[in-house]
Amino acid sequence: MACCCSPHGCCCAATISIRKRRQPTRPPGGVGRVRDLAFIGFLVALFGLGFRRPFIFVLTYIYIDIVSPQRITYYLLNSVPISMMAAGLAVLAWLVVDDKKDARFAPRQALILLLLIYCGLTTRTADFPAEAAEKWAWVWKNLAFAVFLPLTLRTKLRIEALLLFVVLSASSIIIVGGIKTLASGGGYGELNLMVTNNSGLYEGSIISAVAISIIPIVLWFARHGTIFRPEWKVWTFCGALTFACLLMPVGTSARTGLLCIAFLAVLMLREVKRKMLYLAALGLVGVMAVPFLPSAFSERMGTIKTYQADESASTRLAVWKWTWDYAKANPFGGGFEAYMQNRIRYDTVQVSKEGAGHTVQRASTVVDKSRAYHSSYFEMLGEQGYPGLLLWLLINGIGVVRMEVLRRRYKEGEFAWAGSLAGALQHAHLIYLLGGAFVGIAFQSFLFMLLGAQIGLDTYLSRRRSETAWRPMRRAWAGAAA
Repeated sequence: MACCCSPHGCCCAATISIRKRRQPTRPPGGVGRVRDLAFIGFLVALFGLGFRRPFIFVLTYIYIDIVSPQRITYYLLNSVPISMMAAGLAVLAWLVVDDKKDARFAPRQALILLLLIYCGLTTRTADFPAEAAEKWAWVWKNLAFAVFLPLTLRTKLRIEALLLFVVLSASSIIIVGGIKTLASGGGYGELNLMVTNNSGLYEGSIISAVAISIIPIVLWFARHGTIFRPEWKVWTFCGALTFACLLMPVGTSARTGLLCIAFLAVLMLREVKRKMLYLAALGLVGVMAVPFLPSAFSERMGTIKTYQADESASTRLAVWKWTWDYAKANPFGGGFEAYMQNRIRYDTVQVSKEGAGHTVQRASTVVDKSRAYHSSYFEMLGEQGYPGLLLWLLINGIGVVRMEVLRRRYKEGEFAWAGSLAGALQHAHLIYLLGGAFVGIAFQSFLFMLLGAQIGLDTYLSRRRSETAWRPMRRAWAGAAA
């Protein structure tokens, strides 16, 4: 069953009790303190570098937001608001120190700001004020940082550094999951990704979608990266990380991840030159991989075809129908966590074999309540109504279209790296949006980091294009003056 998750927990049932299990079990002896000291040492180093290079405060916030070291540690970081500190220092450093002459406020930033204001208004009139306030407490931070982030991305190095921190921070979770999958095979709800609760990227369906999303960006680093220049060590790491990303849907047994892999294969088809060879290799790898897949994964993937017998899939359809009807009566939505008032009833059909060649169908009716949306699109519709859904779709749609424009415009020449990066960001975005069709991740920070990188790349290229266009005229003027 996919969950509607926040950085603080997941709502998979009628209650939100999972949110209370935020701390991992303390290990014996001094292992916890050693781990705390390692994380603290790394964070102190990042903060220290930030005072020398202020943009590093932005990267520090990215790392804290994705990895959440305060939830992995046991003693020291739990009581320190490190995320707020990093965000505050990033904004302060930009205001006081950073060069703002190249800063641009893009239309998509205005739309994100408008979405932030609209969500604030729906929170004030929410059907469940206390629960809505809890979600609003982290949503507004993600939206506000998404408005701020592109202002800092005024150079190619900064754009690349941002994406590098996003990939490496996510890989700290993905690599652990890949190793555990190879060792144990994983299983739905059984793969422990450093913490014992389903929070943020530590939830199985979410990390599966995100892991497949970052593969195009990883492949871009293998070809065009400049912080770590492409050579055999970089290629080896990128190849191993890509393999670990592909293992995440296997380890978590998340059907969302399998659909994302299939979509990634289709998207990459337009990037390869020898398409028939690519399709043949894809088929061969698929056939060879089947015998090595865990039985738990194969059984769960089989429920895609028999969704009527699967309670999780039936729940989705029932909740989506309820949300559609609810939006008709409440076109402006019910505020965050409005799903808690749903009451759903659906039928499941179990097909079993009895005797030689005989099959028996058994129908049963399930009644449930307070089930999460299981979809970013219905999450937006139910919580923010038609205006909120339209704003969210517009923000994402413009991003996809603009990346396609940049991909085609900069296929060759001095900015070929940018055209390739635009394609990678577009593919990552599309894969995330597909995953969002089955998981409630409309407000997850990873999405808005992608959008921030897209806006930063777009404004950077617009500025450079303008500068390049003026060069011949400047030379002509200089020659006439001479």
